[in-house]
Amino acid sequence: MDSILITIVFLLLLMSSEARDPFACDPKNTSTNNFPFCKASLPIPTRVNDLIGRLTLQEKVSMLVNNAAAVPRVGIKGYEWWSEALHGVSNVGPGTKFAGQFPAATSFPQVITTVASFNASLWEAIGRVASDEARAMYNGGTAGLTYWSPNVNIFRDPRWGRGQETPGEDPILAGKYAASYVRGLQGTDSSRLKVAASCKHFTAYDLDNWNGVDRFHFNAKVSKQDMEDTFNVPFRMCVKEGNVASVMCSYNQVNGVPTCADPNLLKRTIRGQWHLDGYIVSDCDSVGVFYTNQHYTSTPEEAAADAIKAGLDLDCGPFLAQHTQNAVKKGLLTETDVNGALANTLTVQMRLGMFDGEPSAQPYGNLGPTDVCTPTHQELALDAARQGIVLLKNTGPSLPLSTKNHQTVAVIGPNSNATVTMIGNYAGIACGYTSPLQGIGKYARTIHEPGCANVACNDDKQFGSALNAARQADATVLVMGLDQSIEAEMVDRTGLLLPGHQQDLVSKVAAASRGPTILVLMSGGPIDITFAKNDPRIMGILWAGYPGQAGGAAIADILFGTTNPGAKLPMTWYPQGYLKNLAMTNMAMRPSSSTGYPGRTYRFYNGPVVYPFGYGLSYTNFVHTLASAPKVVSVPVDGHRRGNSSNKAAIRVTHARCGKLSIRLDIDVKNVGSKDGTNTLLVFSVPPTGNGHWAPQKQLVAFEKVYVPAKAQQRVRINIHVCKLLSVVDKSGTRRIPMGAHSIHIGDVKHFVSLQEQKLGIIKT
Repeated sequence: MDSILITIVFLLLLMSSEARDPFACDPKNTSTNNFPFCKASLPIPTRVNDLIGRLTLQEKVSMLVNNAAAVPRVGIKGYEWWSEALHGVSNVGPGTKFAGQFPAATSFPQVITTVASFNASLWEAIGRVASDEARAMYNGGTAGLTYWSPNVNIFRDPRWGRGQETPGEDPILAGKYAASYVRGLQGTDSSRLKVAASCKHFTAYDLDNWNGVDRFHFNAKVSKQDMEDTFNVPFRMCVKEGNVASVMCSYNQVNGVPTCADPNLLKRTIRGQWHLDGYIVSDCDSVGVFYTNQHYTSTPEEAAADAIKAGLDLDCGPFLAQHTQNAVKKGLLTETDVNGALANTLTVQMRLGMFDGEPSAQPYGNLGPTDVCTPTHQELALDAARQGIVLLKNTGPSLPLSTKNHQTVAVIGPNSNATVTMIGNYAGIACGYTSPLQGIGKYARTIHEPGCANVACNDDKQFGSALNAARQADATVLVMGLDQSIEAEMVDRTGLLLPGHQQDLVSKVAAASRGPTILVLMSGGPIDITFAKNDPRIMGILWAGYPGQAGGAAIADILFGTTNPGAKLPMTWYPQGYLKNLAMTNMAMRPSSSTGYPGRTYRFYNGPVVYPFGYGLSYTNFVHTLASAPKVVSVPVDGHRRGNSSNKAAIRVTHARCGKLSIRLDIDVKNVGSKDGTNTLLVFSVPPTGNGHWAPQKQLVAFEKVYVPAKAQQRVRINIHVCKLLSVVDKSGTRRIPMGAHSIHIGDVKHFVSLQEQKLGIIKT
């Protein structure tokens, strides 16, 4: 890899960026540069109103779609809104091309791997790099400024093919990731956007194609309770805490209404309650889908009108450009409605500086080819992979391997020499790759045998060579798992076991291996590897997710101890039996004792697991001690609530004076082992008993990364916002704060905090 990277960087350094022509308000265009909408000194609303007032209805309608048309009459070029940056700049959308001065971009680990780091500062740093490279490519004319990322849907069902794109199964974790990554992408200047991010797919979207049901026809039946405390949480945090510039609505219906035609979701929730400062875009062809596939309206004009009146501003697809003008002519929609949608998209473009003349003269205008695939960016991709790889098993301990004792390593498996597989989906062209075979090869002599032709592993024809390799080596590393043929957009999994003959290969190689056998798994979703967990001949297990362009180097660094693993699983790993009679179409999060429905995610499922949410080992040992924490916290309450003052009482959040009401914990983390390491500190709360189906079994309320040298100690301060994090949601969808003893769990430490109501006044309920 090194020679390839050096060549790419050298070529980029020789090149200079070609200046992009202005999108609008070209200073050389004397017929337009005096228009008020071109004057950056004026308030953006004034500029937007001026521009809209100069456009015809036909021109306005032509700008409501992703490939927005040019309006030469007022000096505006066409613009492609659709670009992607899920984990680095991608060429999935038509707005981005890799060519010429920009042959590649830094490809970070897939989101599910990055989130396993539980490191919010890392997430923001990745966003900053992705937006640096995006701006550079925009300046060079090969990318846009509007990126339909991140995906913040809940990883509800382990079979979902797009779970790899998400921040896992916990809503608070997903929301924290969303806000952090968006801040990295957009920058922190509210008046000026570096690029515009978009949180997708709103909402209750987590089924692609399962058992004859696809996302284009699926009606997600969701309770108010699950909507409020699970599905909408990351989107709310993305808008309110991340200040995202866009939200994308999904293909599916929710309770019988297409999300892109639902004013309760778009106009009243996203824009009304959460105060989105930006635009709402449809998933690609969603408006056409709810007309053609779901038959939600009788005519295409009704579909266009329903979408815009519900709060949709931009259509990824041609539908609104084709049918909106006729909808106005038929009286289904007014031109004022169209103006409102256009105002939201134009405002974002102005915040991006697209109406401020020469791009080179604007902030970020100096970014160019030398700012893409830089050594610093690629080092961050490597560091992100190291931080995201989870150690699941280490018997002995057998890991880390030793360069002295393990001079020859058999590297076996269909993912053992993987490159493109490592970057997952919604990726671009990576700057370069280090496969696991290459990474291990820097530490030891390797004997390589794939064992299977691919991850489907349909036969055992190559088993013999793999067994011979294991017999000759001082250690054996099996790199197994999945790829995009097994889990992807429009490809949901049918089960949780390793595909084909992979399990048989692992077991036979482990039995034949002369030295310790280590299993490394690449996958987005969880895998039932109970057999390997229980096999004493398999001494170590790593989950690498899809670890990005430098994934092989990161895997090797952990195998040989250059890096001490500290990641934790962001999703539950279930046994195959969990899926028995469990339809992906059942959206309920909570279990049902009457039907035997098991419930979903660690918050509500209480059955057997292979590995739990938050699980992950280290090469050292940490001890946690609670240095200080309150035992009683008063919750100021305005008004009178129904119910008695027992521990079962729960106050409406809207009745509490929340403000900065929080619980402060000081936690001492001591590294009692012999190796320096990073501890991933997860803090869970367990609400008081007696709330029926209101409360989860437990809920992640905080997390922190702390580096602690061997034998040293660090103090970590955690603040838990009472109203946001210790509240639960009742069956009607109302968020309440249970009074009484909340149990706070930090590793093996448990601490009880009693919340007590402090009445400040009386109001009627």
